[in-house]
Amino acid sequence: MNVLIKEKAIFQKVKEIGKQINADYENKNPILVGVLKGAFVFLADLLREIEIPVEVDFLSISSYNGKESSGVVRLTNDLSLNIEDRDVILIEDIVDTGRTVSYIIKNLKTRKPTSLVVCTLLNKKEDRIIEVPLTYIGFDIPGVFVVGYGLDYLNRYRNLKYIGVINGK
Repeated sequence: MNVLIKEKAIFQKVKEIGKQINADYENKNPILVGVLKGAFVFLADLLREIEIPVEVDFLSISSYNGKESSGVVRLTNDLSLNIEDRDVILIEDIVDTGRTVSYIIKNLKTRKPTSLVVCTLLNKKEDRIIEVPLTYIGFDIPGVFVVGYGLDYLNRYRNLKYIGVINGK
């Protein structure tokens, strides 16, 4: 396993993003929407850096089969909160092709939030097929398959404290 982003760098970046969200949403009460399963570690750490009042909800999306994107995105678990007339921050682990985030944005916009922005830990621009607006970006990364810090390969490696590239994958 090659380390792409060390634990300390992730920690610092999460603090920076949290600080920016605190400033951008001062006197507001946004809903953080985490995309399961990959974003749960990032969301948990980010939540601890946010000092303003927030609510948290989750949705589940399926689009991957092992390392390959199926190209088909489907909602497997929906929100429990009503986001109408609310500020929503979508929390993603990684944006690569843009298909999943594009699907989620279109879905959530039908629910009439006041605002909807995307916060992603990892941005893999060179794999982008559909351009999507990203407001908060942790790291731009190359087109490699990454695991750790919530990201998995066949449901393994989510518990790593760093972002790594599996040798030979």
